Amino acid sequence: MSISSPPQGHPQRWLILGVICLAQLTVLLDNTVLNVAIPSLTRELGAATSDIQWMINAYSLVQSGLLLTAGSAADRYGRKKMLVGGLALFGVGSLVAGLADSTGQLIAARAGMGVGGALLLTTTLAVAMQIFTPDEHPKAIGVWSAVNAVGFAAGPLIGGFVLNHFWWGAIFLINLPVVALGLVAVVALVPESKAAPRVTAVPGAPGEPRRADRPDIVGALLSTVGMTALVFAIISGPEHGWTSARVAATAALAVVVLGAFAAWESRIPYPMLDLQFFRNQRFTGAVAGAVLITFGMGGALFLLTQHLQFVLGYGPLEAGLRTAPLALAVVALNFSGLSARWTARLGTPLSIVTGMTLMSAGLVSIATLTGHGYAGTLAGLLLIGAGCAVANPAMAHAIMSAIPRERAGVGAGINGTLAEFGNGLGVAVLGAVLNARFAALVPVAAASLPAALASAGSAEERGRITDAFSSGLETSQLVGAVAVLLGGLLAAALLRRAERADSTVAVTV
Repeated sequence: MSISSPPQGHPQRWLILGVICLAQLTVLLDNTVLNVAIPSLTRELGAATSDIQWMINAYSLVQSGLLLTAGSAADRYGRKKMLVGGLALFGVGSLVAGLADSTGQLIAARAGMGVGGALLLTTTLAVAMQIFTPDEHPKAIGVWSAVNAVGFAAGPLIGGFVLNHFWWGAIFLINLPVVALGLVAVVALVPESKAAPRVTAVPGAPGEPRRADRPDIVGALLSTVGMTALVFAIISGPEHGWTSARVAATAALAVVVLGAFAAWESRIPYPMLDLQFFRNQRFTGAVAGAVLITFGMGGALFLLTQHLQFVLGYGPLEAGLRTAPLALAVVALNFSGLSARWTARLGTPLSIVTGMTLMSAGLVSIATLTGHGYAGTLAGLLLIGAGCAVANPAMAHAIMSAIPRERAGVGAGINGTLAEFGNGLGVAVLGAVLNARFAALVPVAAASLPAALASAGSAEERGRITDAFSSGLETSQLVGAVAVLLGGLLAAALLRRAERADSTVAVTV
């Protein structure tokens, strides 16, 4: 039985939003916090490079592969149940990770945390869509998006602080009190909600309805395998080469399995992902923009952290502090409600264009002005933050509003999957642009920056190598800026067309 919120929204909706955002924050922190612990893990666990890669990738691979399935499960079985389950799994995984005494145990624990993370990322947004009225959705999504920015900025800072005072396992054990608090608050405050059973006609027996809400097990399996293979291919590309047998075989598997998933979903009466969504111009516009915005932003910010550390010489903690203005700008504009008011005044298409233009300008500033000191980088970060505060909530709201409210879990799964895909693709492609540019300017035998610097015979040669790396970073950032701007224009055009089509239908009726 579906339980819907009253027209005025849940009376404790803002408190509930705070609770679910706290749960979401723990997941987002673990996307970045492990990076600063790599030296400690290498030293204390004897982790090889391949072990470190799997510690990082096990979490992201499992999480990205399960997002769509997790969203569908939340709609079917209850969003509160999945939220509680996600917190519990994430807590157990954190405990095992914090106490692990081998690389294998830590990799397995990180994979378990990825399962919990997938459940949490989808159910938090789905619950927010249920407890708020449609008029309040933009502001609620703005707060939800601001928490994403906090997680991005706070991960390295918290990790660096903890590692300065405790051993590496503490970066996982600090999740436990947050998980415990979240479980108590979710059980006490969050209302249960799930989709009403779908009903279709029985083939061959017109007029005889049947329940069509049974689980789409085949679809869940195909989407999980396909997305995991796709993300794995993207992650492996820069290291093993895009034409290597490993990457080509994994990418081919992803294409075949995802194609089978699309064919299966189009044939069954109870699809996990209704492909009719893609006939909605509002939905396709938001999807296109979401992929390109995360492509440009994910890759460009990944490159920025390298610039701060490898070129400007900042340590991980200081580099994290230097990027914090981006997150602070997002938090200030979203928590104050300014971005929601701008979106209401400008409309969704113009808000997305404005936000992504600001972000693109910020990337250009970082690419062209970093040689003149931190001021150019700071200006770029503030522009990116302002653009994120406007564009990201508008994009997420466009996706969620194009999907029936009872399918909010699937909508959140789509939103999360797009973010993971775009971010991974951005890191891979823009990283490849950087490597190609750098390799063209330095000896091929020392095509990585650390190797090139280690082989440098003089300060002058080290300077040339650093300049070559900076040139590669500039080119990559500019490519990211173009991708973000094109994403904004494409998304806005499709959304504007959808609005005109809706207006025409309304007038006709």
